[in-house]
Amino acid sequence: DSSRSVRPHEFETMRKFMIDILNTLDIGLNATRVGVVQYSSQVRSEFSLKSHASLDSMVKAINQIIPLAQGTMTGLAIRYTMNVAFTAEEGDRSKGQVPNVAVIVTDGRPQDRVAEVAAEARGKGIEIYAVGVARADMTSLRAMASPPFEDHVFLVESFDLIHQFGLQFQDKLCAVDLCSEGNHGCEQICSSSPGSFTCSCISGFQLNQDQKSCSMIDYCSFGNHSCDHECVSVLSGYHCRCNHGYRLLNDGRTCQDMDLCNSVGHGCEHQCVSTPGSYYCVCPEGRSLQEDGRSCGACRSANIDLVLLIDGSKSVRPQNFELVKKFVNQVVDSLDVSPRGTRVGLVQYSSRVRTEFPLNMYHTADDIKAAVMKVEYMEKGTMTGLALKHMLENSFSEAEGARPAKHNIPRIGLVFTDGRSQDDITEYAKKAKEAGVTMYAVGVGKAVEDELREIASDPVEKHFYYTADFSAISTIAETLKLNVCPEESQGELEVKDPCACESLVEFQQATMSSLEQLTQKYILS
Repeated sequence: DSSRSVRPHEFETMRKFMIDILNTLDIGLNATRVGVVQYSSQVRSEFSLKSHASLDSMVKAINQIIPLAQGTMTGLAIRYTMNVAFTAEEGDRSKGQVPNVAVIVTDGRPQDRVAEVAAEARGKGIEIYAVGVARADMTSLRAMASPPFEDHVFLVESFDLIHQFGLQFQDKLCAVDLCSEGNHGCEQICSSSPGSFTCSCISGFQLNQDQKSCSMIDYCSFGNHSCDHECVSVLSGYHCRCNHGYRLLNDGRTCQDMDLCNSVGHGCEHQCVSTPGSYYCVCPEGRSLQEDGRSCGACRSANIDLVLLIDGSKSVRPQNFELVKKFVNQVVDSLDVSPRGTRVGLVQYSSRVRTEFPLNMYHTADDIKAAVMKVEYMEKGTMTGLALKHMLENSFSEAEGARPAKHNIPRIGLVFTDGRSQDDITEYAKKAKEAGVTMYAVGVGKAVEDELREIASDPVEKHFYYTADFSAISTIAETLKLNVCPEESQGELEVKDPCACESLVEFQQATMSSLEQLTQKYILS
């Protein structure tokens, strides 16, 4: 109230009263916010709830207030406070459950109605303290204040006494323990301060940006854990964890390879070989690792990824192309075909290249042979170089079923042709062998021996075959030894997650293949 009845020296006393109150509060944008509204016949906002973040700037603003010195429109001031001062635009946080408190200081009777507007303000959750000085009307003070009146209505005989009265008023204003009211929103710890509260967290947790909720401190994110493999955050600290196949040493940080052959039931029939995080079984010379990855059987063939490139040019002719398909199936008959054993892919080429089926399409010899017999003759030219490029860049990719190089599964390419290539073969014949692909070359009729020898791997005599006509290629199939057992036939046995995508797909493919075989054997027959 800065009506003309408030003399200049009395206004200065009121100014000091406000500053004394502020000195007891925890001022800040995240603590107690304070705004000041001056009124007489009109209402003027001196500063809003969001204007000042520190006590010093707020005191400076109060010291700069110039009294209006007119009438006493207290009702108008209450309505302004309710509709403007306590809004989000002015810095109000009532939606965040921060209490709204209005302190009205006046020295006379209001010149407008206050009861209705004060009741409306209280209905909106504003707690009103009414402080009357000298000539103030007690009835009006009680009409404005929140109940109980003994805690919210104060009357001081003169402005000279308002300073001493301030201490009593501070006790009333700040006596409310906002934490005990239960609507503070703190997730873990609430600490009350005069007119405000703050949230904090227990040991091992940190306060989030909302200043209310807590989250466990991620000690691993500090980057100083020194864990060899994996850091795991726990309450008030962290611990190190090793990948599968490793064990944690006594220093709590270093991981060491475990010899899985000595620590798990590997089931290898002949010999178990440990690798970091895994192991595989090997078989003695003359025997090969079976499909289960553990037992050893007679050496029919080792596990390989085989891609056959067959010439489908016009010079082959349809009847001879059928003999080529039978040749392919003779080769397949000599192999142990399975998802974990030998995989076979087929590519036909002429003036262009076509993948008939990739390495990962069929998992039994019968399925492969049936697919081979359905292959249609392409005709046209003889682009052997283009076929070699396709084999290296596509057929032996993991996307088409070639197993990763780390599994040490041999990759074998077999080129079958009946004539001279119409493009250069040198570049990709060399690149294929440099990439670790063992190349076999089978020529018939007008096939050029120099080209076949250039395609074949060393020693050429073991990887190069030729016959004058198509009727003799079955003899080549019988003598062709793509994969005699090495000294120790091995296949890597990975310790796989049975729920991993690759394992699920492999299981599904094997199941469907078995169901098809049972259907053909017991239902269709």
